This record gives sequence, C-alpha cells and structure tokens, in this order.
Amino acid sequence: MKKALTAALAGAMVLATAALAHQGVQNVAVMARMDGMSAIGANMKTLGAMAKGQIAFDAGQANEAVAEEAARIPSLFEAQETDPKSEALPVIWSEFDRFIAIADDLEAAATATAGALNGPEDLGPALKAIGGQCSACHKAYRE
Repeated sequence: MKKALTAALAGAMVLATAALAHQGVQNVAVMARMDGMSAIGANMKTLGAMAKGQIAFDAGQANEAVAEEAARIPSLFEAQETDPKSEALPVIWSEFDRFIAIADDLEAAATATAGALNGPEDLGPALKAIGGQCSACHKAYRE
C-alpha cells in the first residue's frame, strides 16, 4: 500500500510540474505537443516505477504505455509552431527528416515491446531501448 501511495504521489507531482510548465502557453499546436510529450514522460515514469518495484507490475498497462503516444509525434510537429514556453528547438523543422527518423525509431522500439512485457524482468531492456530513442531526440531537438 505504501509503495502504491508513493507512486501515486510521484505521478501527481509529475502532472503538477507539467501543468506549471504548460501554464501560459498560447499556441494550441504547441500545447498539444507538450501534452503528448508529457504523456510519454508519465508513461515512462510508470514503467520505471514498475521496474523498481515501486508499483505492482501490470502487463496491460505496461504493454500499452508508450507506443500509442510515440506514433503521434510526427503529426504533433508537422506545423512549424513555436511558443516561448516550448522546449522544442527550431532545428526540428530544418532537420525534419532526421527528427521523424528518430521519432519512427522510438515508435518501433515502443511497438516492439508492446505485448512482450510479461513480467518486471522485461522492463529493463524495454526502458533501455525506448529511453535511448527519447534521449537521442532530446539531445538534438530539445532545450
């Protein structure tokens, strides 16, 4: 019970932090992007908490966690929209093909894990594969 409460509080803190970061965003397209990225981040935190045993492993939740949101990334960035609150670097649009390739690699890594997570022991390799793609994109395209 204590682990579940701790995980719930951590999740609430993530959502509160995201809400503060998004406060004042005027551009609707940028807000949609930020919401999508926040959803992926929250899902990754859930997978991490499952891997650490902080919350109980839930195969259904784990297998659906990232793939659906990852598939949305290209469409979220089609419009070359900016907002002072956005952490997306303008180079995204001058290197859009490379950006999309990284997003596609993230979707492929997330899709490969979907349905393959049968227990907590499967989470480490999945987090490494998915997290590697997140990191590659953040290093190149995020403040």
